[in-house]
Amino acid sequence: MKIGLLQAGHFVPELQSELGDYNELYSRLLEEHGYDFDLETFSVVDMEFPHNLDNIDGWLISGSKHGAYEDHAFIPPLEELIRAIHASGKPLIGICFGHQIIAQALGGTVAKFDQGWSVGRVEYDIQGQTFALNAWHQDQVVQPPKGAETVGSSSFCAHAALAYGDQIWTMQPHPEFESSAIDGLIQYKSGAVEVDRVEHAKRQLSAANNNAEIGKKMADFFMKERA
Repeated sequence: MKIGLLQAGHFVPELQSELGDYNELYSRLLEEHGYDFDLETFSVVDMEFPHNLDNIDGWLISGSKHGAYEDHAFIPPLEELIRAIHASGKPLIGICFGHQIIAQALGGTVAKFDQGWSVGRVEYDIQGQTFALNAWHQDQVVQPPKGAETVGSSSFCAHAALAYGDQIWTMQPHPEFESSAIDGLIQYKSGAVEVDRVEHAKRQLSAANNNAEIGKKMADFFMKERA
């Protein structure tokens, strides 16, 4: 199955030699689940957009340092592309910024959360099950679009996962971030984050997470038979 990765940002440059960019992070997350995925990357943040949607079977939108509501050249065409994918019926997954921009493109509202940042290991209730996943965000979906169902939340994020029928599934945390990624983000990108939250994230670095289980859910979602 060919997956089109719409890369809306680049992972921390100082960490790419060790961990890779988002395409490598997502490739590792999706592999080893019994499926054959071919990931084709479109760096939409650099204005590299697909010219044809027909040869891609499913879509994935990455995280980004940018806000969905900010004035960047790539935001309007990405929203148009999201609406085109929605109309096509092909599966679409969004992570962090991807979660937010999909909601915004389809009529929801994204805003900077007035209670600050969520960073490091967080426990989420996703469809009645608890999953520990790594977060790194202040922006949130504060009003889901019409037709979206909230299927995941945390004590800090009311709309942490959204489902749009069986075609689109999005989530605020980063299942592609292992503890090494959070450790690096703390080192290079934590300047704006509240000190107590950085310290809490540091204490949680050795704790287990459920990235593999979410990776399996994502893989299964892409491969699900649809009418």
